[in-house]
Amino acid sequence: MSDIEVPVLIVGGNLVGLSAGLLLAHHGVRPLVIERHSGTAIHPRAAHATQRTMEIFRSAGLEAAIRERSAEQFVQDGGVVEVETLTGGATREFIADLNAGVRDVSPCERVFLSQNSLEPLIMARARQLGVDLRFSTEVVSVDEGPGGVTTLLRDRGSGATSTVHSQYLIAADGGHSGVRRRLGIAMRGRPPFSRSVTIYFRANLRRLLEGRRWAVVYVRNPLLRGFFRFEKPFDTAFLVVNTEGDPERPVTDISTSLTSERAVDLVACALGSRDIPVAIDSIMHWEAAAQVAERLRTERVFIAGDAAHVMPPTGGFGGNTGVQDAHNLAWKLARVLRAEAPSALLATYEAERMPVATLSTEQAYTRYVLRTDPSLGAERCEPLVSDLDIELGYVYRSPAVLTEMPDDGARHLSPRESRGRPGTRAPHVGLERHGRSLSSLDLYGRNFVLLAGPAARQWCQSASIAASEEHITLDVARPGADGLEDPAGNLSNLHGIDPDGCLLVRPDGFVAWRARNAQGASVAALRSALSKAHTRG
Repeated sequence: MSDIEVPVLIVGGNLVGLSAGLLLAHHGVRPLVIERHSGTAIHPRAAHATQRTMEIFRSAGLEAAIRERSAEQFVQDGGVVEVETLTGGATREFIADLNAGVRDVSPCERVFLSQNSLEPLIMARARQLGVDLRFSTEVVSVDEGPGGVTTLLRDRGSGATSTVHSQYLIAADGGHSGVRRRLGIAMRGRPPFSRSVTIYFRANLRRLLEGRRWAVVYVRNPLLRGFFRFEKPFDTAFLVVNTEGDPERPVTDISTSLTSERAVDLVACALGSRDIPVAIDSIMHWEAAAQVAERLRTERVFIAGDAAHVMPPTGGFGGNTGVQDAHNLAWKLARVLRAEAPSALLATYEAERMPVATLSTEQAYTRYVLRTDPSLGAERCEPLVSDLDIELGYVYRSPAVLTEMPDDGARHLSPRESRGRPGTRAPHVGLERHGRSLSSLDLYGRNFVLLAGPAARQWCQSASIAASEEHITLDVARPGADGLEDPAGNLSNLHGIDPDGCLLVRPDGFVAWRARNAQGASVAALRSALSKAHTRG
């Protein structure tokens, strides 16, 4: 028996758990991450990294490595199409080019990268920053008390146990989260609507795919519905099968009694040919559901990723929503652990992320019904929201956001229209510093930032005094000062301020407060904004 003391224990060494560890380490907190499996993901599960997720990884120094690995594995800027069979060609196009029409809103592009390729990159970077990661380790018990969390762990190989004392715990242990169940937190929403399978196989598909820029291929024919993903050089792939038979009254249990022989038949049906030799590598069985946890936290335990929300893969929102959970939580935990903010700041995690989780889950379900199983009834779905609004336009409301009145209650906005509104992601603007190009998003990541218009000298003069009095590190960024330039002159307009206005941007890149002009510029005003953004007042 051994005792371990850590500030944060993360249960789950998957995409979300590893991201949480990386982002905490980015803020100077060294957590312990434990994973019950012997390593990172072994299956090349679908992973679509949105622009927002890539912005997060960019801030942690991973964007270039992810883009390089993605280019090796998948067609870049691929489209999303539907076929009756692969040999028959596309019958419908959902997205022609993954990045068409979105490059203006972010310095990052969307990429495809399988989870078994992405997780090792995150793990390596996390370990560089001091994260302690232990595999083949499972949770035996969790005891939350007023002074922290005591977790009993067991090594699955040796059976040896250890006790971890942490101030906080993040449960990122998947859709069947043992931590969530131990806390008695239920899932709410749409119960499982398919016992689906993912069939991993090898086949020479070069003739069918070379020259085609297809990233995801949905299959809809009278015998089955699902989707393909293919890796370069088009000799390995997987086929997800969600339903079989009559599309009006489909069979939704594909998993029970599925044999390797039947799996070959399903792949041949989706390919549209039995003349292509197919070798099955493995089959993963899973349930499609659309549910969100009734709570995302207790006093000291926080639920993230699939443990907090499960959704069908249509749209690729699941993993991205989880990474963004971790991003929202990491800076808040770091602030509280350093005594720079009260524990009340941590309550804003649920207030901010619950609406986003619900939006993403329902939109994934809507896409599932429209693309895969219309028999579920489109009339019972939420109206379709654009991918861009879901990825970059979600709106936070909490005591850590000084919402402007009147508040229209919008859950999401186009990132081209949010224009620095408190509670939204600060817009991307192309800037220069000492002649080098950068995005305004590169200004954020560790500290609060006062982003000021070029004439906002009054606000900037008050900033250092206010930050010192509040004992907060505050960076100041103003075009025309410290080598920062706004060559196109777009910063003020895109952030909804006059040239003498400013915004207070949180470490996660979301706007906490905005002053549209110099009226009321004072140390007291900035002190109040900083205090409220930390939930002190």
